[in-house]
Amino acid sequence: MESHLANSRSSHSQACLEELDERNKRVVKELYKALTLKETETLHGLVTQDLEWWFHGPPCHRHHLVPWLTGSSLPPSAKALVPSHVIGFGSIVVAEGYDEENLVWWVHAWTFNTDGVISQVKEYVNTFVTVTRLGTAVTPPSEIVVPVASMCQCIWQSTLSDESVPGLILAI
Repeated sequence: MESHLANSRSSHSQACLEELDERNKRVVKELYKALTLKETETLHGLVTQDLEWWFHGPPCHRHHLVPWLTGSSLPPSAKALVPSHVIGFGSIVVAEGYDEENLVWWVHAWTFNTDGVISQVKEYVNTFVTVTRLGTAVTPPSEIVVPVASMCQCIWQSTLSDESVPGLILAI
C-alpha cells in the first residue's frame, strides 16, 4: 500500500513539474513575442520591475539583450530575437537562438520567482552552454544533503554554436 502511495505521489509530482515547465516555456515564448512587437505592457507583466540581468560573453556583445528589455533604440542591424529552442527545467527556462547576420549565438536562462514572474535572466553570447543537474547524496547520520560532482547529469547542450566558441556549464 505504501509503495502504491509513493508511486502515486511521484507521478503526481512529475505531472506538476511538467505542467510548470510548459507554463514557464509558454511565458518565455510570450516574452520574445512581446520583445519583437515592442509590447511594453505585456513585457511588464511578464518580468519583475527589478529584473536581475547577468551577462557572459565578449564585451562587444554586452548590450545584445538590453535594448530589447529596456525599449531603447535598437541598432540598425538588430534582428528579432527568435529562439530556435526553448526548454524548461522547473523555475528555469533556457532559450537559444542565432543571429546569422551578426554571427551571434545566444542563450538566455530565464528564472521565475514563486509568483510565476521572471525575476532574472542570464545571457550567454557566443558561448557554448551545457546545462547540468547536480546529483545529491544524503549523509544518513546528519541527514545533510550535499551535491556530489560524480552524479552530475548533462541535461541540455547548445546546438547552434561550433567549435570556435568557448563552452561553460550552467548547473541547476
